[in-house]
Amino acid sequence: MKILVLNGPNINMLGIREPTIYGKENYASLIAKIQNYANERGIELKILQSNHEGVLVDAIQESYKKVDGIVFNPAAYTHTSVALLDALKAVGTPTVEVHISDVSKREDFRQISYVREACIATISGHGTDGYLEAIDLLVEHKKSKK
Repeated sequence: MKILVLNGPNINMLGIREPTIYGKENYASLIAKIQNYANERGIELKILQSNHEGVLVDAIQESYKKVDGIVFNPAAYTHTSVALLDALKAVGTPTVEVHISDVSKREDFRQISYVREACIATISGHGTDGYLEAIDLLVEHKKSKK
């Protein structure tokens, strides 16, 4: 199984940016955690973080028919990007939306997710373990489609 893990703006600042909300784990540690989890399960990963919306759109489009699923933390673009929604709809790849913090308990604008419409599930507020849960969901989703 092949999974694309995409992270939007400021995720590279984990451990620095608002650690009371996002935790003290840094980005390199998050990547190692995800990679180790996938390796133990025989899952091939491609991981990308970008602060630029177009780079994320390009990565989604380039993944067409090359991956079995996408784990996506669009970060701030969750609440603003129709372009990311359209890219996810265009490729039709099963996608799980992930948020480290519990966005349902935060500012009103964070209640809006443009990408959610194109996702099979959303995991919010489980810290960085949400990425691992998203991988498991994608594995189960693929098994259920066989």
